[in-house]
Amino acid sequence: MQIAIELPNDFVSFLGASQVQKEISISYALWLYQQSRVTLAKAAQIAGVDIYEFMSVCKANHVPTLDISPEDLAQE
Repeated sequence: MQIAIELPNDFVSFLGASQVQKEISISYALWLYQQSRVTLAKAAQIAGVDIYEFMSVCKANHVPTLDISPEDLAQE
């Protein structure tokens, strides 16, 4: 499915359409993942990257990829 949004021409021409599309896809996937609306694997798919690259994106944006408390992790 494609969704069209309007952006200023100078913004798109500055970054390039493919770069803007990639950044929007990654940002949306990250937002969905933060909201617990999709799994890590599904977010990576939406972002158009593999799961390891998406985990790197999460790390760079301070979004945890493990849903476990430090106490529970210590017990494991």
